[in-house]
Amino acid sequence: MSGYGGRLIDDTVVAIEPGFQVRLASGAHLRTRRILVATGLRDELPDLPGVRERWGRDLLHCPYCHGYEVRDQPLGVLGGAPEAVQHALLIRQWSPDVTLFPHTNALTPEQREHLTALGIRIVDGTIARLVVDNDQLQGVELDGGTVVPRSAVFVRPRFVPNADLLTGLRCEVDVHGWVVHDPVGRTGVAGVWVAGNAADSRAQVISAAGEGSAAAIALNSDLVDEDVERALTDHRAGHAASAPALPTSSF
Repeated sequence: MSGYGGRLIDDTVVAIEPGFQVRLASGAHLRTRRILVATGLRDELPDLPGVRERWGRDLLHCPYCHGYEVRDQPLGVLGGAPEAVQHALLIRQWSPDVTLFPHTNALTPEQREHLTALGIRIVDGTIARLVVDNDQLQGVELDGGTVVPRSAVFVRPRFVPNADLLTGLRCEVDVHGWVVHDPVGRTGVAGVWVAGNAADSRAQVISAAGEGSAAAIALNSDLVDEDVERALTDHRAGHAASAPALPTSSF
C-alpha cells in the first residue's frame, strides 16, 4: 500500500465526528472527505468452559473452511443456536461419525427424523464443558458427568458486526442490527461506505476483498464527481469575474 502512496497508521479509530473528523486512541485527529468502514465482526460464543480456549483449533465453526481438515474423524456439533441442526446436516458430509448435542435446544420430531435418517447421533442433556487433555480436545462432557469422545467440535457463533463507528454516524441498520447499504457498499449517510463483515456476516476473505474493491471504485468515482463540481464552480466564478462590465446607459 505504501508503495502506491498510501499511509498506514498504527492506531485505533475511537470516533468519527461530524465533518468526518476522525479521532484516534492516541489523541490525534484526522480530516477526511469520505469514510470506508471495514471493521469486521465478532463471534459471540457459548459461555461454556473450554470453548474460548479451543476456538479456532479443534472448536470450529465453518464446514466449508474447516471440514476437510477434520474429515472422517468423530465430530460433534454444539446446540444452543437455531441453526445447529442445519449445521449438523452440513457437517455430516465430512464424516460418518457426527453427534449433535442439542444442549438448550428443543428439537422437533421432524428435526430428529432428519438427523436420524442421515445417521447423526443425538445426545440430549446440558453440556458442562469441553474436555481437554495434553492441549487437545478429548470430548464433550454433559452435566451428569458423561463424556462423549470427539476429535473436533463445531458450533455456530452469533455474528455481531463491529458497527459502532457506523451507528455513531447515524447509518441505518436493519432488524438484525446490520448496516443497510447498496451493492457497492454505499450507506444512507452521504460519504460513508462499508465493506466486508462489518455489514455482511457471510463474507469470506475473497468476497470481503471484492466488496472492498467495489466500494473503493464507487468511492473514487464519487470523489471525482465532487472535484468536477468544485472545478466547474470555480471556473464559472472566474469566468464571470473576468467578463467585461457592460456599459451603463444614461438618458
